[in-house]
Order: sequence, then C-alpha cells, then structure tokens
Amino acid sequence: NCQALEKLTREGLTSLGIDAAVEHVTDEQEILSHGIMSTPALVIDGDVVLASRVPGPDKVCAVIAAVAQG
Repeated sequence: NCQALEKLTREGLTSLGIDAAVEHVTDEQEILSHGIMSTPALVIDGDVVLASRVPGPDKVCAVIAAVAQG
C-alpha cells in the first residue's frame, strides 16, 4: 500500500505540473513523530494529509492541489 500511494503521489505531482521531492519514509520513529498510527500516509510540508488508506488518483490529486494552492 505504501508503494501504491507513493506511485499515485508521483503521478499526481506530474499531472499537476508540480516539481517536488518525494521521500519514502520507512523509519518507524519518524512515522510515529507525525502521529501516524497506520500506514500508508502522505505528509506534505510536515502536515499529514492522508493516512490509513490508499485513495483513488483523483483524491490524491485534489489533496496535492489544495495544499499547493495554500
């Protein structure tokens, strides 16, 4: 599931024309430091924006776009 969310995130960034670094975090302590109790999760600029599931590609794009717009 983590790899699936990473793939959707990369695809979403590409489709939105956003150049951003994507880091796949596997360190349990770092994950817990964000309050994430269940993976997969998507953290953008330190904020958890998705957790505990792999949403559809449209949802991932919508979340990324919303964060990018401020």
